[in-house]
Amino acid sequence: MGNFARQPYRQARPARPAPTRPPRGRWADAQAYAALDLGTNNCRLLIARPQGGGFAVVDAFSRIVRLGEGLAASGRLSDAAIDRTIAALRVCADKLKRRNVVLARSVATEACRRAINGTDFIERAHAETGIRLDIISAEEEARLAVLGCHALIEPGADPALVFDIGGGSTELVLVDTQGAVPRVLDWHSMPWGVVSLTESAGGSDDAEGRAAAYARMRTLAAAGMARFAARLPQVERPRLLGTSGTVTTLGSVHLGLSHYDRNTVDGLIAPAAAMRAISRSIAAKSLAERAQIPCIGTERADLVVAGCAILETILDLWPAERLGIADRGIREGILRRLMGETTP
Repeated sequence: MGNFARQPYRQARPARPAPTRPPRGRWADAQAYAALDLGTNNCRLLIARPQGGGFAVVDAFSRIVRLGEGLAASGRLSDAAIDRTIAALRVCADKLKRRNVVLARSVATEACRRAINGTDFIERAHAETGIRLDIISAEEEARLAVLGCHALIEPGADPALVFDIGGGSTELVLVDTQGAVPRVLDWHSMPWGVVSLTESAGGSDDAEGRAAAYARMRTLAAAGMARFAARLPQVERPRLLGTSGTVTTLGSVHLGLSHYDRNTVDGLIAPAAAMRAISRSIAAKSLAERAQIPCIGTERADLVVAGCAILETILDLWPAERLGIADRGIREGILRRLMGETTP
């Protein structure tokens, strides 16, 4: 796979910081880097400056755009989904202009990989916002996620499993953590994420319909991971780290948070049994009941069940006692590459 740092999107004329919010302190003159991750469900931007062995975030943006809504049935990105996404990208473009961004990388994942009009969307996004999106492969997506969150893998000698439940796909990566940067031993991408699985296996909202839909989701997820599961080694102490809206949301529910708090959730280690119990409890609730749970709300209520089904399936194939939760991933991986960190 290619080295992202060698093929960056450079702004022709990097803008000065906005006069209303000038940078202050020792990093005022430091170069800023940006990473944009456009997934099937979310659009996320992170702008940061190098600091010590890592980086300091100077700006961020996240919005649920549901770019892949309806994709499973039509094979196309809908006009409404494209309009929502373009609006979010305009916000990102404005932030890039207001910061001293010298190097940026913007990537698109499963929705654009699958859609027959994905390339047309990429061209329109560039024409209307100035942002050049690269449609990356599933392998690149998996490696970026690992690079962005590997610091949160629990210590241990056996291989660890890192997973990213997205909107249109789920990436699983088996890594050796004996070196300074994890070495990828095996990886797998299945075409089921929270959006695609919900649209393909969802059902009625009565108790019987919810149970049947959850069973279908579990079956599809298991089939999607079967080849990878057959290749997984037997280890004495399985270690598991997840990065996605699913695991951060369930982590918030586990902690009983009234509102999402990244500083509390990022790096959380939760009992796998507790996460499984929460998943089953959420799956049994009605849409209205799920919407009333803090940190789920109306935006995630319809998609969280599919995430629970995928998570439970991962816990089946890699029976770790504890689940590490990361609120970091592809964007952080892009930034580390742009700043010169070794690729896993």
